[in-house]
Amino acid sequence: MALNGILSIDLAVKNPDELSEFWQRRGLTADASGTLGTADRNKQITIVEDDYRHLAALRLSCETEQDLANITKRLHDMGVDSIISGTTLTCKDPIVDHAISVEVGAPAPLTPSPDRSLNSSGKINRDGTRAEAITELKPRPPRRLGHVVIGTPHFEKVTNFYVNGLGFKVSDQILNGIATFMRVETDHHNLFIHPGFTSHLNHYALEVDDVDAIGKLGMEVLAERPDANVVGVGRHNLGANMFWYLTDPSGNMFEFFSDMDQITDDEEWARNHCKRDWEGSDGPAGFSVWGPKEPESFINQPDLFEIAAAREARGLI
Repeated sequence: MALNGILSIDLAVKNPDELSEFWQRRGLTADASGTLGTADRNKQITIVEDDYRHLAALRLSCETEQDLANITKRLHDMGVDSIISGTTLTCKDPIVDHAISVEVGAPAPLTPSPDRSLNSSGKINRDGTRAEAITELKPRPPRRLGHVVIGTPHFEKVTNFYVNGLGFKVSDQILNGIATFMRVETDHHNLFIHPGFTSHLNHYALEVDDVDAIGKLGMEVLAERPDANVVGVGRHNLGANMFWYLTDPSGNMFEFFSDMDQITDDEEWARNHCKRDWEGSDGPAGFSVWGPKEPESFINQPDLFEIAAAREARGLI
């Protein structure tokens, strides 16, 4: 796989200080420039100021300098300009309009999560001691940025740009491309494209250790912002990850997730698991195996008209 990592994102919001402080209370750390990171990856989210919320930049990594040359040729054939400077390629998403960079390298490895002793029917793993979730003093912080989700009325063009231009791998599709899960790492998805009223950031997602970390971090958010809940806790069908969706102080939806399907053999997955024609909410590609059904606001978020107006004012389709 030429692309091999999602490195970081820039989030544009009206209130960058408030959002940065929100995530620092969740355990992310800020460097001298204000960029937020985790214990293993010190650059995950950079928050910038703008007059409406949107994804401002997406940073990826690839294996070799030849990969950069291959990407720039594919983009040129699509009519998309790109520049290679040293070991970094830069371009713009031609529809959604955020900046994209691809640099030679790879994300820093993650420290393995500590094993948790779980009891189950007929099997005792934790005897004479309390569960770690009970005894830990505070919620465990997020481990990394895992994926972003983009809604757009131009989903076919955007999907084509990421798959055939940048080189994302398709993991699953709903109705032959109405919505596409795609990856650059072993996660089932690092990017999901779906139809939307206007091009916008649907949500960004942070991986945590397990369902206890999801629950405790989510409850901490609700204690601070009682109206932040969107939907959760549950387990998705496609990707199979545990989830809880909430909103940050800037109105972005975000997800705490854990236990996502991993794809280490691209050919085996494509041959035996990937489907291009999953049906909608009544089929196996429904929102969740268990958990609350997604609300209307999950896709049609309340500020989409504001975002559409801001994009129109800037001449964006």
